[in-house]
Amino acid sequence: MGLISADNPWVFISGLLGNISSLVVFLAPLPTFIRVCKKKSTEGFQSIPYVVSLFSAMLWIYYAYVKTGAFLLITINSFGCVIETLYIALYITYAPKEARIFTLRILLMLDFGVFCAILLITHFLAKGSNRVQLLGWISVVFATSVFAAPLSIIRQVIRTKSVEFMPFYLSIMLTLSAIMWLLYGIFLKDLYIAIPNVLGFIFGMLQMVLHAVYRKHKTVSEDVKLPEHCVDVTNVSTVTDSDDHRVPETVSSSEPPQVHDHRMIGMTCKSQNYQRDQRDKIMDSPNPNPNLLGTCEA
Repeated sequence: MGLISADNPWVFISGLLGNISSLVVFLAPLPTFIRVCKKKSTEGFQSIPYVVSLFSAMLWIYYAYVKTGAFLLITINSFGCVIETLYIALYITYAPKEARIFTLRILLMLDFGVFCAILLITHFLAKGSNRVQLLGWISVVFATSVFAAPLSIIRQVIRTKSVEFMPFYLSIMLTLSAIMWLLYGIFLKDLYIAIPNVLGFIFGMLQMVLHAVYRKHKTVSEDVKLPEHCVDVTNVSTVTDSDDHRVPETVSSSEPPQVHDHRMIGMTCKSQNYQRDQRDKIMDSPNPNPNLLGTCEA
């Protein structure tokens, strides 16, 4: 099959526009990683979206290869594999030790282990159209998770009431990319390509709505660093290390703190006993002189 279908040229047109818009989406994190390289710090960014995005691109390449006739799906996802691998390499270079180890584990488990398992299962256990269907549904699941990745950004926008971390042009390109690939799937009569892009379209529209709501709010200062994120796999929850640096509560009091030192108490008692003996001697003398008396507080 050629690049341009004689039966339906809209397949090529929508696929080409999908490639262009997806290219912009893939390059969107580039300014972030340029800043990471300059500051030599990941500044709390997570690596999971990039690892999952790489895995999804690998799956779509395999799906397009098995299905045949979806060359434009191979071109953009091949570029996606290259750029996502670069992002992950930079993240591992500048991330803290714990985040670096976590990223390497997820990378080996998902992008190598799970992908190899899918490759073997679909190759030996499924044949013909069944292989395409099985691989298609697997690709839909992981593509949906990639489109769901902007949920973390959406949550941050709602929390900070600032769209600083969600550029408007990126929301437009995400929505446009979802529309183009949705049309590509429809024209190609491929349900597995169309389904996840419906969700991508919804998230893109949601981001543009948030831009309309929060565009006039004050932006967050760049000097404020985001806390590093640690993902608790058992609870599937995100924990920040700021909890480890909580300032303990203080009790205000007009009295100075009491220091309990047994050695100081013993020395004080001996001093008081000595002063009391000296006072008794002075008072028992024939001519007692009160000026010689000191003070001794119990």
